[in-house]
Amino acid sequence: MKRYIVVLALISISILSFAQEIEEIKTVTLHASNMEVKIMNYGARIQQLKFRNTDLALGFDSLEQYTKERQNFGAVIGRYIGRITGGFLKIDNHEYMLQIRHHGDCAHGGSPNFAERYWDIISHNDTTVTMRYISPDGENGFPGELTLDVTYSLTQNQDLRIDYKATTTKPTVINIANHNFFNLTGDHASNILEEELTINSDSIALYDMSKRVTGKMGAVAGTPFDFRTPHLIGERINEPNTQLHITNGYDHCYKLNTKGNLSKLAARLVDNHTDITIEVYTTEPALQIYTANGHKGKMIGKGGKPHNYRNAVCFETMHFPDSPNNPQWPSTVLRPDETFHSTTLFHFN
Repeated sequence: MKRYIVVLALISISILSFAQEIEEIKTVTLHASNMEVKIMNYGARIQQLKFRNTDLALGFDSLEQYTKERQNFGAVIGRYIGRITGGFLKIDNHEYMLQIRHHGDCAHGGSPNFAERYWDIISHNDTTVTMRYISPDGENGFPGELTLDVTYSLTQNQDLRIDYKATTTKPTVINIANHNFFNLTGDHASNILEEELTINSDSIALYDMSKRVTGKMGAVAGTPFDFRTPHLIGERINEPNTQLHITNGYDHCYKLNTKGNLSKLAARLVDNHTDITIEVYTTEPALQIYTANGHKGKMIGKGGKPHNYRNAVCFETMHFPDSPNNPQWPSTVLRPDETFHSTTLFHFN
């Protein structure tokens, strides 16, 4: 009898904890010309991004699904988006072993990463919300207490602007990005192969066969990765190419030609059927393009629509994966006497 009482007690505690977890999820809805964006404090996520009454953001209808599915839909990823090879980090002759997974690497800052944390809502109004997460010293192995503020703003110019600001108590590394999955077709179950993509970049970071960056760049000229002029995403995605084979599609980090200039176009996505266009601008040096190659149709999203193969495009504005172990790339080190700033702007047309 005592055993059953203990089991029932544990079940009751588990149910109560889950209920409390769900109750903590809050949303803030922003409004501007032709736009409505709903932001959750769970992962500082974009749950809904409506332009002209068309929701362009993949995700779920219920808030509970975000905690159950453990996906990155619309979330801010950190402390380091992408992989750090072997989980090895060295700063100022201090060595750190980060939490490792995914073939022995630290991926997306470990688990749980910032996408699975509850953020504080610092301030908000009709067009702007600021959320904060304080990552404790040693979280997933990373040094320093990191205080990160993320501000989402809508403008009357049909822009969604994301501003990041961070400080640390110890030298650390930071590489953060929003991981929204865009689908401009109006049907989240549809693939994005007929959407037209432009990327202002001459080269990509190359992978080895284990999908670890080699530290070398590869020219896009003459390859399926050349989007310096507009091409349909599906036009060359299945061509015989080693880099495409490694990732089963596009999932690569482009070195941008914008040099951190927020006024210069980094990328553009056009759906010629809905006539919706997204333009990407950023102060970051690189852009990871991901075409949802891992979606298999088993996960059900908004409106009962399955997340089918290649049904979205991600624009992850960031630094390069594994930059701490590749000094030839821009540094991601943040020190206590510094403040990290980064801005990404999505313009809808």
